[in-house]
Amino acid sequence: MKIRDMVTADKENVMEMVQEFYHSDAVDHEVKQEVLEATLNAAVSEDPVLRGVVLEEDGKIIGYAYLTSYFVTEAGGINLMIEDLFIKKEARGHGYGSQFFKWLFKEYPNVKRYRMEVTEENKGAVSLYKKMGFEFLGYLQMIKDI
Repeated sequence: MKIRDMVTADKENVMEMVQEFYHSDAVDHEVKQEVLEATLNAAVSEDPVLRGVVLEEDGKIIGYAYLTSYFVTEAGGINLMIEDLFIKKEARGHGYGSQFFKWLFKEYPNVKRYRMEVTEENKGAVSLYKKMGFEFLGYLQMIKDI
């Protein structure tokens, strides 16, 4: 499997996966279409805040991820937020998720904490994340959208 940065030419393929992801049990609330499109546009741009990557096998895109980082006092350093991680249904169960995390840990060796959100219903993802050493953090989240 190859992991590379997203480019503009990937937008159509990635948006199909974004739609599937955001209409699945991996997401517990609706996200407006214009937000999904703006996020994808940022992921293929020079925006230093959001990095979009695609996962490829035999030249075909099988998944994508959005990554962003910030400082976390509790960890004493940089937190890498895995904003989205999606692998196409037909590619699941073949070790691509584990390969992605091995790449991630090697690609970002100075990160103090890796973090993501996951719904309890997304049991396959929870199982993978636990296998990769993740554990639940007991905080509730509060947000204010503007």
